[in-house]
Order: sequence, then structure tokens, then C-alpha cells
Amino acid sequence: MAGAVEVKQGKSQIFFNGAESKGCCADKGPGYASPLEAMSGPRETLLYVTCVYHGTEIEKPDYLATVDVDPSSPSYSKVIHRLPVPHIGDELHHSGWNACSSCHGDPSAVRRFLILPSLLSSRIYVVDTATNPRAPSLHKVVEPTDIVQKTGLAYPHTSHCLASGEIMVSCLGDNDGNAEGSGFLLLDSDFNVKGRWEKPGHNPPFGYDFWYQPQHKTMISSSWGAPAAFTKGFNLEHVKDGLYGRHLYVYSWPGGELKQTLDLGNSGLLPLETRFLHDPSKDIGFVGCALSSNMVRFFKTADGTWNHEVVISVQPLKVKNWILPEMPGLITDFLISLDDRYLYFVNWLHGDVRQYNIDDPAKPVLSGQVWVGGLLQKGSNVVYVTEDGKESQFDVPEIKGNRLRGGPQMIQLSLDGKRLYVTNSLFSVWDRQFYGLDLVKKGSHMLQIDVDTERGGLTVNPNFFVDFGAEPDGPSLAHEMRYPGGDCTSDIWM
Repeated sequence: MAGAVEVKQGKSQIFFNGAESKGCCADKGPGYASPLEAMSGPRETLLYVTCVYHGTEIEKPDYLATVDVDPSSPSYSKVIHRLPVPHIGDELHHSGWNACSSCHGDPSAVRRFLILPSLLSSRIYVVDTATNPRAPSLHKVVEPTDIVQKTGLAYPHTSHCLASGEIMVSCLGDNDGNAEGSGFLLLDSDFNVKGRWEKPGHNPPFGYDFWYQPQHKTMISSSWGAPAAFTKGFNLEHVKDGLYGRHLYVYSWPGGELKQTLDLGNSGLLPLETRFLHDPSKDIGFVGCALSSNMVRFFKTADGTWNHEVVISVQPLKVKNWILPEMPGLITDFLISLDDRYLYFVNWLHGDVRQYNIDDPAKPVLSGQVWVGGLLQKGSNVVYVTEDGKESQFDVPEIKGNRLRGGPQMIQLSLDGKRLYVTNSLFSVWDRQFYGLDLVKKGSHMLQIDVDTERGGLTVNPNFFVDFGAEPDGPSLAHEMRYPGGDCTSDIWM
């Protein structure tokens, strides 16, 4: 197995078709100089969405959908292009860019390629979005055999570009699905497998998401579970058996040395998405812990080590007609607005999207909440029992005559913070387990939630509904979303 590869934070040169590529301006690279500058960027007109057929009984390759989100366009809230990948059974999941705002000071860097790791097959697809942004094309395929032979890694998940021009991808285990085989894959700027990022022996069990904060010389990663466990569906016994994570891992950046392990305990079971505040000078971040349904804040202490505390708790609800007597909210995704003022997260099972003011990151204040699906919506067989013993369900609106299926899962925020886009597929086998044929057979949808950025508040946009249940090859499951110009969950500032 290959050892760690040195990563440098200096400038890079990227070449396409043998020629050096220049950005749109001679004095700057991709993205924006600061998060606040990004908030003044142009309004989004396109969204790239990973769409899955694996697990739906439709024997078609997964694909990347291009959605028109320009309200002045005749194809507004429609899928205008579909790029199928070459293979069946990949399970496209998350995505990232070859270059982002971390490369803003490098005029040779261009945000051109979208990186699409396949969670199950371990392939990584590289998609050209710059030649024709409305109709992306496949540029390259990184085969799993190459990744396994050179690094021993499999089950790729999160992709982030580095200021060096390389791409770093977290991998959740080895080729046999063991969590002990997790680590971080490095691709060079031509998308060749370069090696592993972390130092040899500095790869604790379980991997998932990660975020780096260069000014504090730190990267922090989270821990979902062993691929051999979660790929078969969720089993609570697997948590007791130690097949799911509850730790955050603190690494030196860019050195790749594991410096500290934070045990979140039972209050931090299944820590998933991990975000620092966007201000690169800040030493504060959050992680959403799915099973515990807690939002945990992590922060640097006076002695230079890192600590953590629960700052938001979603209480489980007492329920009837479900597999357990209590139902957790299941926080599966969250993000932070570019001005670091608001934090948003979803409860995939309960069905609500929440907005919190985090002007004081240690004391978030609930400022907005809407229900857009979930297992407890009116018309469901499942009910929750209030403290006074009454059975109840949540009111969920219909959008353009459509009943909302599944629960809110992935979210993406506009640069100005005024529009929050929501999809409803988590992972095909979990979709089937928790929402059954109602989601898997009828397909996903995408919603837009309007955001009050002054006083706080969320309102479902009644005029926006993308129905992935009406796709030409049959209903598909829509997951993560990206804008061509970058967004608050892909761009990192130096």
C-alpha cells in the first residue's frame, strides 16, 4: 500500500489539452476572495444534482441532472439535461470541484471539473461542466482497481479541492468494507491516483466527511460507519456492536498527522456532515450527529487542543405504528450561510428543516422551521404522541398539487443566503428501509425554501417543484446539489 503523499499549499498550474488554462481574469483564480464577497456573486441559474437508479429496480446507470433554477427561464424548475455514467450500480452520492475559492489566488486554476465519487462501486467520475454548463460531459473515469492497488482505499465519499491543485477524497473503508481501512485519497490535477494523504498509521477506523481550516493548520473529519454494515441497511444492533462511529478526528494540515480524537459519546452517535465557520480566521465548527440528533460545536481551547459540546438537541418523539417506540429526528445534512450568521439542518425522519441564528455559536437560537415531508405527516400510518397523550401529525403542504414524499435530506443554499434547495434521498437502501416504495418507486423531488435573512424565517416556495418521479427512464433518487460557480458546502477559504 502506498504511503502518505506530501501536500503543499502553494500555487499550482493546471493544463488542459496540453495548454495552460487561464481563469476569466488574469489576476485571480476560481471562486471569490472571501465568503462575504461570494454573497454578492450572481444568482444561481443551474444546479447539478446526483441522481441514483441503484436500488430502485430500474437497471439503468446513475446520472448527473442539470436543473434550471432561473425563474425567468421557460424551463424553470425542470431537468434540462441528464448525463448518465457508463456503469450500473455505482450509487452516485456526493460531489466536489477540481478547484474552488481555496485556489482564488492562482490565475492558472479553473473550476471546470465536477468530481463524482461512487459510494458503492468506488469509481470516481470526472465531469466537464465548463465546455457546456447546461450539458456537462464525461471527462475521465478513475477506476476502483487503480485506487485499491495504489492506496487500499474504497467507498469514496467527500471530495474537496486543495490549493495545491490536487483533489482529496475521503474513503470510508477498504475493499472488503472494513471501517479500519478508511483514509484519504489524493488525486493529482490530471485526476491520476497519487496516493494517500494521511501519514502511515494515522487512519483511525471510520471515515466520512471532512473540512480543513488552513489558518489553524487543522483538518477535522467525522465517522459514519463500516461500509459492510451501512450498505445492508441500518441495524441498531450494529451500533451496539461498534460498527458505527461517534468520534471526530483532528489532523494537522496539511501534514496529515492525527493529533487528537474527540469521543462524542452517546450524544454524538453517527457524526456526519462537518463544517467549519466560513471565516478562515475562526477556530469553530459544527458536526451533525444523525442518530443522537444533536448538533455538536467543536472549538479550539486556550492550550491549542480541541473540545466539543452539544449546542442543539432534537428530542426524539414518542410514536405509534413504527419500528421503535421513539423516533429520532435523524439530522442527515446541515450547512452554514456564508456570513456565518445562520445554520440550517434537516430532520430526515421527522420531516422538518430548521434555521438557527448562530451569531453566538455557543448558543444557537431557533429562527425558522418548516415541515416538508417525513414519516409523521398527516396521512401517514405513523403518529406521534404528545406529552398530554394525544396522537398528532404534522401539516405538510402540497406543492403544485404534489404530495411530498420521503423527508428533507440534502440542502444547498444560494450564495446570498435567500434560497434553500432541498432533496429527499439519503442512500438507496436506507430510502427503501425507512420510506419504502413511496419514495423508491415514486422517486425524489426538489423543493425551494425562501429564507428571511433579516429577521429569520423559512417559507416553502409554492412555485418550485422538480419531480424526479417523472424522469424519462423512470423515477430516480436525487441527492446532492452543486452550482457551477461554487457554494457554501464546497468552497473553503485560505
